[in-house]
Amino acid sequence: MSRIGKVPISIPQGVTVEVAGGIVTTKGKLGTLKVPVGDEVEAAVKDGKVVLKPKNETKRARMEWGSARAHIANMVKGVASGYTVNLEINGVGYRAAVQGKDLVLQLGYSHDVHFPIPADVKIACEKPTSIAVSGPDLHRVGQVAAVIRSFRRPEPYKGKGIKYATETIRRKEGKKK
Repeated sequence: MSRIGKVPISIPQGVTVEVAGGIVTTKGKLGTLKVPVGDEVEAAVKDGKVVLKPKNETKRARMEWGSARAHIANMVKGVASGYTVNLEINGVGYRAAVQGKDLVLQLGYSHDVHFPIPADVKIACEKPTSIAVSGPDLHRVGQVAAVIRSFRRPEPYKGKGIKYATETIRRKEGKKK
């Protein structure tokens, strides 16, 4: 049995959750998100909480039960308060700036890297060496942050590149004479 699936999801103030035709829709101050719950799980809103339960006792139903609960909980938190992933840039001359609808990165290449900012995600640069990616959809925010990081991954010798703020780079010793 899924332990996480048993826990009901409480709905905070200002968020509405609707279940119709196997699709859960959440609306809040940061937008609207939808997710299908699957054929093996049924969802219902009772007493200000979202309750999920499997339709039968198969292994697949138990797997989808916990996953559906986690997705819905992430949506509820996302439309209420949102998610933010912070990135740090290390390296001499490495910079980031938002220009219009593009994120412009100077990462030691012969050219600047222009990344068009998606409509459902906000990107801010308080300092030239820090990037904040935020939005209501956890999956989308994480995906955009991963794409930005992939332009120049941190290398283990000097630590140059783009890394997550919470990430620790394992450093290697350089050449010896």
